Amino acid sequence: MQTVEINGFLIDTFNQHSLKEGATQGICPLCSSDRQPKNQKAQCASYDWERGLGTCHNCDTSFQLHTYQRKGASERVYIRPEASDQYKEVSSNVETWFGTRGISKQTLQELQVTEGSEWMPQTSKTENTIQFNYFMGDQLINIKYRDGRKNFKLYKGAEKVFYNINSIIGYEECIIVEGEMDVLALHEAGIKNVISVPNGATLNSNNLDYLDNCIDYFEDKTKIILAVDADEPGQALKQEFIRRLGAEICYTVDFAGCKDANDYLIEHDADMLRSAIHAAKQVPLEGVSTLYDIQDELKDFVKNGFKPGFQVGLKNFDDIFSTYTGQFITVTGIPSSGKSDFVDQMCVGYNTNYGWKTAFASPENAPTYLHAHKLMRKVWQDMPAPEDIDGEQWNKVADHVNDNFYFIDMERYTLDHVLRKGAELVKRKGIKCLVIDPFNKVRDINCKTEDVNRYTMEYLTKIEMFAKKYDVLVFIVAHPTKMYKGSDGKMEEPTMYNIKGGGEWYDASYHGLLVHRDYETKTVKAKVLKVKFQNLGENGAEAYFKWEPRSGCFLPNQPATIETDGMPWD
Repeated sequence: MQTVEINGFLIDTFNQHSLKEGATQGICPLCSSDRQPKNQKAQCASYDWERGLGTCHNCDTSFQLHTYQRKGASERVYIRPEASDQYKEVSSNVETWFGTRGISKQTLQELQVTEGSEWMPQTSKTENTIQFNYFMGDQLINIKYRDGRKNFKLYKGAEKVFYNINSIIGYEECIIVEGEMDVLALHEAGIKNVISVPNGATLNSNNLDYLDNCIDYFEDKTKIILAVDADEPGQALKQEFIRRLGAEICYTVDFAGCKDANDYLIEHDADMLRSAIHAAKQVPLEGVSTLYDIQDELKDFVKNGFKPGFQVGLKNFDDIFSTYTGQFITVTGIPSSGKSDFVDQMCVGYNTNYGWKTAFASPENAPTYLHAHKLMRKVWQDMPAPEDIDGEQWNKVADHVNDNFYFIDMERYTLDHVLRKGAELVKRKGIKCLVIDPFNKVRDINCKTEDVNRYTMEYLTKIEMFAKKYDVLVFIVAHPTKMYKGSDGKMEEPTMYNIKGGGEWYDASYHGLLVHRDYETKTVKAKVLKVKFQNLGENGAEAYFKWEPRSGCFLPNQPATIETDGMPWD
């Protein structure tokens, strides 16, 4: 739904709990699921749709019916190109060239491909270009220019959207390809409901801003055919689409040795291309595999062994620890040891190295603006001053933090609500990390057992299932139970067994990390408590850091160095 305004407030999601719209009474989204089955449908809550508030007469709590746009939330301002007289139908020479690619004049006209002069940065001069015009409705949103040397550029400052996005409106099925030429090829073959990504594929295909901008177009889709290039970047893009759009509705195409749809059209014909699309195979069922489903991964493993893990960019830490996505990391340590701050730095590191976006469910990091400030410092590598506000560097860093880090704010945190919001952020924003900090304040209201170990295992199983399904790396910050000082007067270092339900934490976690502060030396130690696979780290290995007060970053350090700088938790 588009943003609407009620009583002066901008609303992002009307009726966020999917309650009976317009009703003045109904169930409570907070407590109804906890009640006895016979009372689960009891109308225990009152709804005020104009104020956007609900009140429960059973659990005596209030809840928001809508989600509101944050005050000060940055709105991207895009520049829209204007069609001018220089944009004209393609010349006979260009038409002839398209003919060599199997594309007719009729297809060029129907998809409004034009020709005109444009300055190209690759050649530093004005070139005659083919122009692929990007429309949403009747609005020209963007233009991609292509010159005779196969140089490309998009219209500067314009919004990134799918090419030919209007074509999938009203269809339950659509095809996604990797280039405008592939759209033309499929259109030539009589397949109209096809769209293309605007800027090809890279090995790091996490930032799909064009998908974020067009996500509403996919809400009614029951089948999405991914007909991307057969090369490695194309396959990486395919996997990200599957993760974002859902494996249950995604299908893949085999172009039988050809690079893409246009090459397949040239090599064969329109009928064969149509048949290849119709023969698209559904992505294998989740949780069910045969050897042939995974044979590419099997062959790669036999040839190359384990793939290297992802690293945060701290040399001493990277030497002892790395990870894969689709897993979760348990981070423990005594209070005020710097656990949350270190996790923040890991997420910033993954963002810097791989473009990963993170969502935080961090009730202990409230208020949110302070948490945002910590992230800005780590990205900025310095402490922003009052005079920096709205300056060039401030706006650059603020835009980056705004676009890559998301804060899940709830009146009452529950695991199910956090995971649902996490799934939504995977689809709409492409997050690759989810932080739950701390676990004991993000409860699982559906686990009723009094058995701590059983509760812990059910809790961690839900997180594991989420991580695997969406290929997300989850951080769980878990406080240990009460710790005691040793004979030397220093606080003991906790292990994963010191967390309530300890044995289950060690068994279920893919990785375990300890963050421990040494008050005497003013250093922070990160210790590997567990790694699931030996190629990802070394159990028991340690890395030491100094906390840099201006940036809030952890800098590699030696354990015996005595420092006098303050710590973020002093």
